Amino acid sequence: MPSDDLRPALPRIAVCGISLEASTFSPALTTATMLSPRRGREVLDAWDFWRESGSLADRAEWIGILQARNIAGGAIPADDYALLKAEILADLVATVAEGPLDGLVLDIHGAASVVGLDDMEGDLAVAVRTVVGPDCLLSSGMDLHGNVSRTLAETVDLLTTYRTAPHVDWQETKERAARNLVDRLALPPGRRRPAKAWVPVPILLPGEMTSTRQEPAASLYARVPEIEALDGVLDAGIWIGYPWADEPRNRAVVMVVGDDADLAMAEATGLARELWARREEFGFVAPTGSLEEVLTSAIASPARPYVISDSGDNPTAGGAGDVTWTLTELLASEALAASGKRAIYASIPDGVGALAAAEAGVGADVRLTLGARVDARTAPPVQVAGRVVAVVPSEDNLEVVVRTPAVDVVLTRRRRPYHLERDFTRLGLDPRTADIVVVKIGYLEPELFDLAADWMLALTPGGVDQDLARLGHRRIQRPMFPLDDVSSVDPTAGAVLFPGDTGA
Repeated sequence: MPSDDLRPALPRIAVCGISLEASTFSPALTTATMLSPRRGREVLDAWDFWRESGSLADRAEWIGILQARNIAGGAIPADDYALLKAEILADLVATVAEGPLDGLVLDIHGAASVVGLDDMEGDLAVAVRTVVGPDCLLSSGMDLHGNVSRTLAETVDLLTTYRTAPHVDWQETKERAARNLVDRLALPPGRRRPAKAWVPVPILLPGEMTSTRQEPAASLYARVPEIEALDGVLDAGIWIGYPWADEPRNRAVVMVVGDDADLAMAEATGLARELWARREEFGFVAPTGSLEEVLTSAIASPARPYVISDSGDNPTAGGAGDVTWTLTELLASEALAASGKRAIYASIPDGVGALAAAEAGVGADVRLTLGARVDARTAPPVQVAGRVVAVVPSEDNLEVVVRTPAVDVVLTRRRRPYHLERDFTRLGLDPRTADIVVVKIGYLEPELFDLAADWMLALTPGGVDQDLARLGHRRIQRPMFPLDDVSSVDPTAGAVLFPGDTGA
């Protein structure tokens, strides 16, 4: 048996990143504090696979640097990004001084934006590469709604992405990124860096039109593991991109990574052409309409609960969360009041209002002015008069339910999504027996989807408006489907092959 001294040293792998999905069409900002940075051991504890006794724990010496993450929101102020970036780089410098790094996991989403800067992820990757050196392998597992600029594709050695939307495979993807990295580091130097085929495709569509629950995304994404299984291919992915930011990188991208450079390019361009050929087939995941049309359908339907997606201010896509337009319309709806049906509305964030209602207490009648403190472009603050029926404080939030004649309004101190049944039941609300449930969301997350007897997606205004033409992109590369005439476009004209070690 070899002694411990003769065993090969474990590779040293650092973990860092900034993960955010950010709408540049929202006036909201996401500060460094809101990104809740984790440092050191906390970075590793966020994922099971490299925790102690995790599936990859003994494959490397894992070193947590800094990882910052928040639900989608507005762009990061330049000074806040500079602070986070500087700390990441300083800690990496100190880590490299102790010994060279073999690898680095760049934990990013792919759709972060920084005020005054295009391509945050590319900028961070280049800065990290400068510190860790050319021999260190970089790997990243990203959201398929992220963007892969040429800079990011060239700088990061191993890129992979989710293959489902809704993202039931997000943890699997993060583990795959780490596993691919340790597997490549087990190869001899000079054979570790694979070829990368990068194919930008001029398509810009919201996730609500590209869900893998339905065609054509279902069969397009089913092609990804088939390509991955080919001899000479390590990984493949379709990044459908992020439509609610106005930057030159915002578009779809197909990538194939592997040791057979020619095969990687052939498969990437082939899949990109398949995506392009089926672009007209993409459609919304549910029937859509104006809020008036959707509410009329919900009132008339015997289905219970009838779920309405208030999509334009979806906080998990980048909406400010406090747009009052839909809530104002609900409270003023004579049709809803006359129907005898009740609605749950989740939610409206307003710290001042939540604290005032909580102080008044359960059973108190309150009159509150709520919302539009961040995004008042489509509607002013809304007047809500009703009885407080629940006050639920938590470590990082405060949730209150105010019962009005026809609507139970969920009011929060901080913006948050409502995706799970327990999000409602912990507030004393039963979404299964409710007549109508209105949620700030796009496509329904799995629990809501299973819970809904029927549902529609309301095309409401906000920072993540599903009607992209209303947003007015000015800086994306044109022509772009579906905003322009693309009849003469070659979808693979921008394809680039980065040869890696196999082509060196």
